[in-house]
Amino acid sequence: MNTSNIVRFVLLGIAWLATVGVLLAHVQHITPYILFVIVASAIIVFVPMYKKYVKNGRNNK
Repeated sequence: MNTSNIVRFVLLGIAWLATVGVLLAHVQHITPYILFVIVASAIIVFVPMYKKYVKNGRNNK
C-alpha cells in the first residue's frame, strides 16, 4: 500500500469520525438504532476502499 492510499484512508477516517462525533453530540441517548447507523456507515465507507486498495492491491503486485 503506497503513501497516497494511506493518506486517503486517514482523511476519510477523520471525516467519518467527525461525522460520527456530530451525530453523537446531537443525540440525547445512544440507542441500538444509533449504534446500527454508525456500524453500517463504517461498513459502507471503509469496506469498498479496503477491497479496492488493500485486497486487490496485494494481488496486482
